[in-house]
Amino acid sequence: MPELLPADSAMGAVTLRVADLDAMTAYYRDAVTLSVLAAESDRVILGRGSTPSVILEHAPALKHASPGEAGLFHTAILFDSQEALAAAVYSVARHAPGTFTGSADHLVSQAFYFTDPEGNGVELYWDRDRSQWSWTHGQVEMDTLYLDPNAYLREHLTDRGVALAEAATGTAGDDPRFGDAIVGHVHLSVGDVATARAFYVDRLGFEATASLGTSALFVSAGGYHHHMAMNTWNSRGAGARRLALGLGQVELRLPAADDLGALTERMRHYGVQTRDDGRSVTFDDPWANAVRVVAER
Repeated sequence: MPELLPADSAMGAVTLRVADLDAMTAYYRDAVTLSVLAAESDRVILGRGSTPSVILEHAPALKHASPGEAGLFHTAILFDSQEALAAAVYSVARHAPGTFTGSADHLVSQAFYFTDPEGNGVELYWDRDRSQWSWTHGQVEMDTLYLDPNAYLREHLTDRGVALAEAATGTAGDDPRFGDAIVGHVHLSVGDVATARAFYVDRLGFEATASLGTSALFVSAGGYHHHMAMNTWNSRGAGARRLALGLGQVELRLPAADDLGALTERMRHYGVQTRDDGRSVTFDDPWANAVRVVAER
């Protein structure tokens, strides 16, 4: 039985390498309704409250990855209420309507999908209460059912949500944003699912919660429906990534320094090269997707 990640592990911010920092900042701030938490000449951190969700790093010298390469499938931002989710969806519809790609009821959640201006996938979603999730033999029941976005907005969009979309500056003070929004899960494009399972389940310590044959795997800590997923829908057979625009790194947050130490030793035991800067440990999955692990305390 492999060692497992602590039950209260969670995802942290997703770092994206971007060609147009201003345009990408505007999208995640004005459309997605994240706030700018910090900004430098070549780096912008966006999130809600004090919690970063998306970090944009200016890398204009890089090119876009070729179709079919491994990397980011989507960053999934979890909202704490249907009202807050509806407000964000309405904001994207108002500021960047051409980026909407679909919506679905997944039984455990309700989700809306977008593609940002540089081709990175974005999911905005809300979770049903865990008491409403169904599990069979350790696997969570998920589906992809039709979810009418217009009906959803009619039911859940409030005057406060409309005001948020109309203001949407991401500045402090009179910022109309409300509710929590965090990275709930991250979905990767990989070359094959068996290798992903060996790395993320057998070595890293997630538990597998669902799978779609040889095309997709969903994994989590602590009985969540999924903190990460890996699929081959666009990338079957892909090898290691080259340095390119798109995913810079995924962050995994563990409860304590002892947990980080145990994970580091485990990965080294399996021959995974680690990079330790004294505050975090980073390693690459088999496709050179960087995973940075930090301890909350």
